[in-house]
Amino acid sequence: MTSFGKRGEGPEEMSSADCFRFISTDSIWTLDANRMRTTRWKIEQNMHKITSVETVDMDKRLVRALDFYPMESGFLVTDYLGEYRQKWTDQQGKWINSTNEIPTRKYNEKISRPILAQAWRSFIDYNPQKKILAMATQLGEVLEIYNFKDSVQFIIYGPHGEPEFQSTPSDAIPIGIMGFSDIQITDNYIYTVFHGKTFKEIEQALKQGKKTEDGGYYIYVFDLAGNLVRKYILDHAIYGIYVNEDTGTILATDVNNDEPILQFKI
Repeated sequence: MTSFGKRGEGPEEMSSADCFRFISTDSIWTLDANRMRTTRWKIEQNMHKITSVETVDMDKRLVRALDFYPMESGFLVTDYLGEYRQKWTDQQGKWINSTNEIPTRKYNEKISRPILAQAWRSFIDYNPQKKILAMATQLGEVLEIYNFKDSVQFIIYGPHGEPEFQSTPSDAIPIGIMGFSDIQITDNYIYTVFHGKTFKEIEQALKQGKKTEDGGYYIYVFDLAGNLVRKYILDHAIYGIYVNEDTGTILATDVNNDEPILQFKI
């Protein structure tokens, strides 16, 4: 185990470390959303040394990225302004294309697009071989699947529906449930971590001084068309996952534990 990066505003420092993307066994990309900067780090000497080798400043017109995925052609980022669902850049971070819209069925055009985008903040993963993007909402229970190869998309609204929120002039205040917290696409399946707790339940527990574990107790598995094929109920609350279908294991992070890495057999 090792650590890397330093908080700050310097050339090789980060003011935030919002997302991480492993693209090979010896390379990792990070997203500093505050500075709209992505950095590629090289992992050397059996993880004893991690150094910055490439930095890309994203197009200022993107304002802020909520999640990202690095590709050979550039970067895929979620749209912070709410005008589209995804935005694409070239290798230098220049915005070159936008695709799709927020698939709300509940809120009309009177709602500010950036506020709607806040409420619809999603975790993403992309399979470059199949050209399939999957997005899972942090609030509510919506899974979006975009097949760019076949120009097909699936929007799956779970029992809890789309994100619920109260709109203020500057924010979207959640009033429904905590939804998903991570997503991973393999060649045949989409794995997600689901919470399902209502904000009312969380608030009541805090008022009563009860300790509530942070995270989700469920892993939902979908096929590439969005059909739910399996549900795992866990004995620990988790946030992030890494699925290895070859070994039949899932590595997960438990933010409530001093030993935060868990392994589950599937």
